[in-house]
Amino acid sequence: MADWICNGKVVETISINDRGLQYGDGLFETVAIRDGEPRLWAYHMERLSKGCELLGFTMPSKKELLEGVFEALATNGVPSTYAVAKIIISAGAGKRGYARGGVESPTVLIGGFESERPSADAYRDGVGIMVCKTRLATGSAFAGLKTLNRLEQVAAQSEVKEEDAYEGLTMDADGNLICGTMSNVFFIKDNCISTPPLDRCGVAGVMRRHIIETLHENGIQIDFRHTNPSDLSSLDELFLSNSQFGVVPVNKCGDNAWQVGEHVRTVMAILANNGVDECRQ
Repeated sequence: MADWICNGKVVETISINDRGLQYGDGLFETVAIRDGEPRLWAYHMERLSKGCELLGFTMPSKKELLEGVFEALATNGVPSTYAVAKIIISAGAGKRGYARGGVESPTVLIGGFESERPSADAYRDGVGIMVCKTRLATGSAFAGLKTLNRLEQVAAQSEVKEEDAYEGLTMDADGNLICGTMSNVFFIKDNCISTPPLDRCGVAGVMRRHIIETLHENGIQIDFRHTNPSDLSSLDELFLSNSQFGVVPVNKCGDNAWQVGEHVRTVMAILANNGVDECRQ
């Protein structure tokens, strides 16, 4: 089992009174390490800073977090050429009860792990996904962030594993497709690319942001609109994104099937030239 760095020291345990354990009172980021650099680090830090502000935490020093990432990788003997680091910030240990009584300082945990490269087949031929029955609660003040409350994703991933799918799309209370359990989703129809708005629920992935901004710089606009499962049959293409694998095309969802088309290939080619080497097929 991998060691973790906690506030600068190697640890194997945390306090049972830690509010991250007791109440999910915290945030996390999962960072891709590629060729010795944390990919999209500025985006991760911006989202983490926003989350700390909303939760009332003191944002740790970005320099110390960066140093902690490479210390965690070195501690576990993980090469920084292709790895993943996880940063967890909880409110820290305190008294029993929802109010943060007796909390002295946040707990900062950093782990470094080996990262498995997705198969070339996934990028070339696409992956099969499903629509999950588990729905996302809407109207959260923390929509878009990666809080430690991931029970909806845990339940949805159980469905994915049962069906042996690559990923599962989750819906909001109104039946709109929002995002995957570990990814964001983009739809292509009539030469237009869209992605669901995430103002009420879902996680605003750093790769999603990178795609939106990079395509905009290349003259390709992204629309933000709701799509529901009944719309899938009319789509021309779709793809998934996350911080680790970049972009993978989707070739099947339920009774709907797609070829990996030119629009997804164009997106992947643009990303391959903008720091996402996994898309270089």
